[in-house]
Amino acid sequence: MPAEETTGIHCRLDELLEQRGMTLTELSKRVGVSLVNLSVLKNDRAKAIRFSTLAAVCTALDCGVGDLLVTEPAG
Repeated sequence: MPAEETTGIHCRLDELLEQRGMTLTELSKRVGVSLVNLSVLKNDRAKAIRFSTLAAVCTALDCGVGDLLVTEPAG
């Protein structure tokens, strides 16, 4: 991603899935979001996320928004 498109926000979806022993496919089924869209989110390629999706993912992973999305220092 070009520097001008970098948001400094990192999605920890892969880490949270691993901690919970859950696959991306299982999460997709639980939240009703396509595997492709979750993969984009997981790989930090998402440019936006619906609040309803964010809430559903957090509910399924039993976490808060701040557990899923974190800011990274510039540099």
